[in-house]
Amino acid sequence: MGLTEFSSAMNRMGEAKTPFLFVIDFELEKPILIPLKTVDAQKILFDVNGVTNTTLHRMSKEDVLMERIPAAWTTYLDKFNSVFKRLEYGDSFLTNLTVKTEVMLNQTLRDIFHQSRAKYKLLLDGQFLVFSPETFIQIRDGKIRSFPMKGTIDASIPDARNKILSNRKELSEHVTIVDLIRNDLSQIAKNVQVEKFRYVEEIKTADKPLLQVSSMISGDLEDNYHAHLGDLLLTLLPAGSVSGAPKPKTLDIIREVEKEKRGYYTGVFGLFDGKDLDSGVMIRFIERQGERYFYRSGGGITTQSEAWMEYQEVIDKVYVPIA
Repeated sequence: MGLTEFSSAMNRMGEAKTPFLFVIDFELEKPILIPLKTVDAQKILFDVNGVTNTTLHRMSKEDVLMERIPAAWTTYLDKFNSVFKRLEYGDSFLTNLTVKTEVMLNQTLRDIFHQSRAKYKLLLDGQFLVFSPETFIQIRDGKIRSFPMKGTIDASIPDARNKILSNRKELSEHVTIVDLIRNDLSQIAKNVQVEKFRYVEEIKTADKPLLQVSSMISGDLEDNYHAHLGDLLLTLLPAGSVSGAPKPKTLDIIREVEKEKRGYYTGVFGLFDGKDLDSGVMIRFIERQGERYFYRSGGGITTQSEAWMEYQEVIDKVYVPIA
Protein backbone atom coordinates (compact mmCIF):
# COMPACT_ATOMS: atom_id res chain seq x y z
CA MET A 1 0.00 0.00 0.00
CA GLY A 2 1.40 3.39 -1.02
CA LEU A 3 1.32 6.40 1.24
CA THR A 4 -1.42 8.21 -0.73
CA GLU A 5 -3.59 5.08 -0.76
CA PHE A 6 -2.95 4.59 2.96
CA SER A 7 -3.99 8.14 3.81
CA SER A 8 -7.10 8.05 1.63
CA ALA A 9 -8.19 4.66 3.01
CA MET A 10 -7.73 5.88 6.60
CA ASN A 11 -9.79 8.97 5.81
CA ARG A 12 -12.61 6.81 4.40
CA MET A 13 -12.56 4.37 7.31
CA GLY A 14 -12.49 7.23 9.78
CA GLU A 15 -15.46 8.92 8.14
CA ALA A 16 -17.35 5.60 8.14
CA LYS A 17 -16.39 5.05 11.81
CA THR A 18 -14.85 1.69 10.88
CA PRO A 19 -12.41 0.43 13.55
CA PHE A 20 -8.89 -0.25 12.25
CA LEU A 21 -5.29 -1.05 13.17
CA PHE A 22 -2.51 0.92 11.52
CA VAL A 23 1.27 0.48 11.46
CA ILE A 24 3.61 2.88 9.69
CA ASP A 25 7.38 2.84 9.39
CA PHE A 26 9.77 5.70 10.10
CA GLU A 27 10.51 6.34 6.41
CA LEU A 28 6.77 6.28 5.53
CA GLU A 29 7.38 3.61 2.90
CA LYS A 30 5.54 0.53 4.20
CA PRO A 31 2.25 1.60 5.83
CA ILE A 32 -0.22 -1.06 6.97
CA LEU A 33 -3.96 -0.47 7.48
CA ILE A 34 -6.27 -3.32 8.50
CA PRO A 35 -9.94 -3.29 9.55
CA LEU A 36 -9.88 -4.35 13.18
CA LYS A 37 -12.27 -7.24 12.70
CA THR A 38 -9.97 -8.85 10.10
CA VAL A 39 -6.71 -8.75 12.06
CA ASP A 40 -5.24 -12.27 12.06
CA ALA A 41 -3.97 -13.10 15.56
CA GLN A 42 -1.72 -15.78 14.07
CA LYS A 43 0.26 -13.02 12.38
CA ILE A 44 -0.35 -9.88 14.43
CA LEU A 45 -0.77 -9.43 18.16
CA PHE A 46 -1.50 -6.02 19.64
CA ASP A 47 -2.21 -4.45 23.00
CA VAL A 48 -2.98 -0.75 23.08
CA ASN A 49 -3.56 0.42 26.64
CA GLY A 50 -5.36 -2.83 27.42
CA VAL A 51 -7.29 -3.13 24.15
CA THR A 52 -5.96 -6.37 22.69
CA ASN A 53 -6.71 -9.23 20.30
CA THR A 54 -5.42 -11.95 22.64
CA THR A 55 -6.63 -13.29 25.96
CA LEU A 56 -3.47 -15.27 26.63
CA HIS A 57 -1.00 -14.01 29.17
CA ARG A 58 2.11 -15.74 30.44
CA MET A 59 2.91 -18.55 27.97
CA SER A 60 6.32 -19.53 29.32
CA LYS A 61 7.16 -20.43 32.90
CA GLU A 62 10.68 -19.11 32.39
CA ASP A 63 11.66 -15.54 33.09
CA VAL A 64 12.80 -13.54 30.09
CA LEU A 65 16.59 -13.61 29.82
CA MET A 66 18.36 -11.35 27.35
CA GLU A 67 22.10 -11.22 26.78
CA ARG A 68 23.25 -7.94 25.25
CA ILE A 69 26.12 -7.61 22.77
CA PRO A 70 26.40 -3.81 22.45
CA ALA A 71 27.91 -2.05 19.46
CA ALA A 72 31.55 -1.18 20.06
CA TRP A 73 32.20 2.09 21.86
CA THR A 74 34.38 3.30 18.99
CA THR A 75 31.59 2.60 16.48
CA TYR A 76 29.13 4.62 18.53
CA LEU A 77 31.68 7.41 19.06
CA ASP A 78 32.21 7.82 15.31
CA LYS A 79 28.47 8.27 14.80
CA PHE A 80 28.17 10.59 17.79
CA ASN A 81 31.02 12.78 16.49
CA SER A 82 29.41 13.00 13.06
CA VAL A 83 26.15 14.18 14.62
CA PHE A 84 27.96 16.58 16.95
CA LYS A 85 29.71 18.31 14.04
CA ARG A 86 26.38 18.93 12.36
CA LEU A 87 25.01 20.34 15.61
CA GLU A 88 27.99 22.68 15.88
CA TYR A 89 27.36 23.83 12.30
CA GLY A 90 23.81 24.71 13.34
CA ASP A 91 22.16 22.18 11.02
CA SER A 92 20.19 20.78 13.96
CA PHE A 93 19.43 21.65 17.58
CA LEU A 94 18.65 18.07 18.55
CA THR A 95 19.24 14.82 16.66
CA ASN A 96 17.99 11.43 17.80
CA LEU A 97 20.79 8.93 17.14
CA THR A 98 19.85 5.25 17.18
CA VAL A 99 21.93 2.05 17.16
CA LYS A 100 21.46 -1.72 17.03
CA THR A 101 22.44 -4.07 19.84
CA GLU A 102 22.53 -7.77 19.10
CA VAL A 103 20.69 -9.76 21.78
CA MET A 104 20.48 -13.43 22.69
CA LEU A 105 17.00 -14.48 23.85
CA ASN A 106 15.78 -17.52 25.74
CA GLN A 107 12.21 -17.15 24.46
CA THR A 108 10.36 -16.48 21.24
CA LEU A 109 9.07 -13.01 20.38
CA ARG A 110 5.52 -14.30 20.91
CA ASP A 111 6.39 -15.48 24.42
CA ILE A 112 8.03 -12.15 25.22
CA PHE A 113 4.95 -10.30 23.93
CA HIS A 114 2.87 -12.03 26.59
CA GLN A 115 5.41 -11.60 29.39
CA SER A 116 6.24 -7.95 28.77
CA ARG A 117 4.21 -5.07 30.17
CA ALA A 118 3.83 -1.80 28.28
CA LYS A 119 1.21 0.70 27.14
CA TYR A 120 1.74 -0.24 23.50
CA LYS A 121 2.69 -3.75 22.37
CA LEU A 122 2.81 -5.10 18.83
CA LEU A 123 4.10 -8.36 17.36
CA LEU A 124 4.13 -8.33 13.57
CA ASP A 125 4.36 -11.69 11.80
CA GLY A 126 7.52 -12.76 13.64
CA GLN A 127 9.41 -9.81 12.13
CA PHE A 128 9.55 -7.58 15.18
CA LEU A 129 8.20 -6.99 18.67
CA VAL A 130 7.66 -3.60 20.25
CA PHE A 131 6.75 -2.84 23.87
CA SER A 132 6.64 0.91 24.01
CA PRO A 133 5.97 3.24 26.95
CA GLU A 134 5.54 6.30 24.70
CA THR A 135 2.22 7.62 23.43
CA PHE A 136 2.34 9.28 20.01
CA ILE A 137 -1.14 10.81 19.81
CA GLN A 138 -4.48 10.15 21.44
CA ILE A 139 -7.72 11.58 20.04
CA ARG A 140 -10.77 11.59 22.30
CA ASP A 141 -13.94 13.63 21.83
CA GLY A 142 -12.31 16.01 19.37
CA LYS A 143 -9.22 16.73 21.47
CA ILE A 144 -5.80 15.55 20.38
CA ARG A 145 -2.98 14.96 22.86
CA SER A 146 0.67 14.05 22.40
CA PHE A 147 3.05 12.82 25.08
CA PRO A 148 6.70 13.27 24.00
CA MET A 149 9.13 11.31 26.17
CA LYS A 150 12.67 12.65 26.65
CA GLY A 151 14.95 11.83 29.57
CA THR A 152 15.86 8.46 31.10
CA ILE A 153 17.75 7.60 34.29
CA ASP A 154 18.42 4.55 36.43
CA ALA A 155 15.86 4.81 39.25
CA SER A 156 18.29 3.23 41.73
CA ILE A 157 20.66 6.20 41.52
CA PRO A 158 20.37 8.26 44.73
CA ASP A 159 17.99 11.20 44.24
CA ALA A 160 17.40 10.05 40.65
CA ARG A 161 14.19 12.03 40.16
CA ASN A 162 15.74 15.38 41.11
CA LYS A 163 18.89 14.62 39.12
CA ILE A 164 17.02 13.97 35.87
CA LEU A 165 14.75 16.99 36.33
CA SER A 166 17.62 19.37 37.20
CA ASN A 167 19.98 18.18 34.43
CA ARG A 168 20.47 21.13 32.05
CA LYS A 169 21.13 18.95 29.02
CA GLU A 170 18.01 16.88 29.64
CA LEU A 171 15.95 20.04 30.19
CA SER A 172 17.22 21.60 26.94
CA GLU A 173 16.46 18.43 25.01
CA HIS A 174 12.99 18.14 26.47
CA VAL A 175 12.12 21.79 25.83
CA THR A 176 13.22 21.43 22.19
CA ILE A 177 10.98 18.40 21.62
CA VAL A 178 8.00 19.93 23.42
CA ASP A 179 8.33 23.01 21.21
CA LEU A 180 8.58 20.83 18.09
CA ILE A 181 5.50 18.79 18.98
CA ARG A 182 3.57 21.92 19.87
CA ASN A 183 4.38 23.35 16.44
CA ASP A 184 3.43 20.05 14.75
CA LEU A 185 0.05 19.95 16.50
CA SER A 186 -0.56 23.60 15.60
CA GLN A 187 -0.70 22.54 11.94
CA ILE A 188 -3.80 20.43 12.53
CA ALA A 189 -5.39 21.72 15.75
CA LYS A 190 -6.45 24.91 17.52
CA ASN A 191 -5.83 26.07 21.09
CA VAL A 192 -2.61 24.04 21.36
CA GLN A 193 -1.11 24.14 24.84
CA VAL A 194 1.26 22.28 27.16
CA GLU A 195 -1.02 20.75 29.81
CA LYS A 196 1.73 19.02 31.82
CA PHE A 197 5.44 19.72 31.58
CA ARG A 198 8.10 17.16 32.54
CA TYR A 199 6.37 14.60 34.71
CA VAL A 200 8.19 11.42 35.76
CA GLU A 201 7.07 7.81 35.38
CA GLU A 202 8.79 4.63 36.58
CA ILE A 203 9.24 1.60 34.34
CA LYS A 204 10.17 -1.79 35.76
CA THR A 205 12.59 -3.89 33.73
CA ALA A 206 14.16 -7.30 34.16
CA ASP A 207 17.43 -5.59 35.13
CA LYS A 208 16.47 -2.47 37.06
CA PRO A 209 13.77 0.21 37.32
CA LEU A 210 14.08 3.31 35.13
CA LEU A 211 12.61 6.79 35.41
CA GLN A 212 11.42 8.47 32.22
CA VAL A 213 10.32 12.06 31.71
CA SER A 214 7.34 13.08 29.57
CA SER A 215 5.12 16.08 28.85
CA MET A 216 1.51 16.36 27.66
CA ILE A 217 0.49 18.71 24.84
CA SER A 218 -3.09 19.11 23.64
CA GLY A 219 -5.22 20.85 21.02
CA ASP A 220 -8.75 20.95 19.61
CA LEU A 221 -9.60 19.35 16.25
CA GLU A 222 -12.26 20.41 13.75
CA ASP A 223 -15.67 18.74 14.08
CA ASN A 224 -15.15 16.58 10.97
CA TYR A 225 -11.70 15.29 11.98
CA HIS A 226 -12.79 11.63 11.58
CA ALA A 227 -12.84 12.13 7.81
CA HIS A 228 -9.24 13.37 7.82
CA LEU A 229 -7.46 10.93 10.14
CA GLY A 230 -4.99 9.90 7.46
CA ASP A 231 -4.14 13.50 6.58
CA LEU A 232 -3.72 14.42 10.25
CA LEU A 233 -1.43 11.48 10.93
CA LEU A 234 0.88 12.07 7.97
CA THR A 235 1.19 15.76 8.84
CA LEU A 236 2.68 14.77 12.20
CA LEU A 237 5.05 12.05 10.98
CA PRO A 238 7.74 11.06 11.55
CA ALA A 239 7.44 11.54 15.30
CA GLY A 240 9.46 14.48 16.56
CA SER A 241 10.64 12.74 19.73
CA VAL A 242 12.55 10.14 17.69
CA SER A 243 13.83 12.44 14.95
CA GLY A 244 14.77 15.91 16.20
CA ALA A 245 14.59 19.60 15.36
CA PRO A 246 14.33 21.21 12.94
CA LYS A 247 12.78 18.05 11.55
CA PRO A 248 13.56 18.16 7.78
CA LYS A 249 17.28 18.89 8.15
CA THR A 250 17.62 16.52 11.09
CA LEU A 251 16.12 13.69 9.02
CA ASP A 252 18.91 14.26 6.48
CA ILE A 253 21.48 13.92 9.28
CA ILE A 254 19.89 10.71 10.53
CA ARG A 255 19.99 9.14 7.07
CA GLU A 256 23.61 10.21 6.59
CA VAL A 257 24.91 9.01 9.97
CA GLU A 258 22.86 5.88 10.65
CA LYS A 259 23.48 4.62 7.09
CA GLU A 260 20.50 2.26 7.08
CA LYS A 261 16.76 2.57 7.15
CA ARG A 262 15.05 2.24 10.51
CA GLY A 263 12.04 0.51 9.01
CA TYR A 264 9.24 0.08 11.54
CA TYR A 265 11.53 1.03 14.42
CA THR A 266 10.57 4.55 15.61
CA GLY A 267 7.50 4.44 13.40
CA VAL A 268 4.04 4.48 15.00
CA PHE A 269 1.12 2.11 15.36
CA GLY A 270 -2.30 2.38 16.89
CA LEU A 271 -6.02 1.67 16.93
CA PHE A 272 -9.14 3.55 15.91
CA ASP A 273 -12.21 2.10 17.64
CA GLY A 274 -14.78 3.92 15.52
CA LYS A 275 -14.73 6.99 17.73
CA ASP A 276 -11.33 7.55 19.36
CA LEU A 277 -7.74 6.91 18.28
CA ASP A 278 -4.79 5.81 20.41
CA SER A 279 -1.24 5.29 19.15
CA GLY A 280 2.31 4.73 20.33
CA VAL A 281 5.81 5.43 19.09
CA MET A 282 7.57 2.17 18.23
CA ILE A 283 10.51 2.33 20.60
CA ARG A 284 11.75 -0.54 22.82
CA PHE A 285 12.01 -2.70 19.73
CA ILE A 286 13.39 -6.16 18.94
CA GLU A 287 13.67 -7.20 15.31
CA ARG A 288 14.53 -10.55 13.79
CA GLN A 289 17.08 -10.80 10.99
CA GLY A 290 17.39 -14.41 9.89
CA GLU A 291 18.27 -16.35 13.03
CA ARG A 292 19.64 -13.28 14.84
CA TYR A 293 17.86 -10.68 16.97
CA PHE A 294 18.67 -7.00 17.33
CA TYR A 295 17.36 -4.52 19.87
CA ARG A 296 17.23 -0.96 18.58
CA SER A 297 17.58 2.00 20.92
CA GLY A 298 18.59 5.63 20.78
CA GLY A 299 18.79 9.00 22.44
CA GLY A 300 18.75 12.70 21.69
CA ILE A 301 22.07 14.41 21.00
CA THR A 302 22.59 18.13 21.67
CA THR A 303 25.69 20.31 21.94
CA GLN A 304 25.58 19.65 25.68
CA SER A 305 25.74 15.87 25.26
CA GLU A 306 28.65 13.76 26.46
CA ALA A 307 29.41 10.78 24.23
CA TRP A 308 30.05 8.23 26.98
CA MET A 309 26.85 9.14 28.83
CA GLU A 310 24.83 8.85 25.62
CA TYR A 311 26.43 5.47 24.88
CA GLN A 312 25.45 4.22 28.33
CA GLU A 313 21.91 5.49 27.84
CA VAL A 314 21.33 3.53 24.62
CA ILE A 315 22.58 0.39 26.40
CA ASP A 316 20.34 1.06 29.42
CA LYS A 317 17.37 1.25 27.05
CA VAL A 318 17.94 -2.35 25.94
CA TYR A 319 15.47 -4.06 28.28
CA VAL A 320 12.23 -5.98 28.51
CA PRO A 321 9.63 -4.31 30.76
CA ILE A 322 8.12 -6.79 33.19
CA ALA A 323 5.23 -6.78 35.62
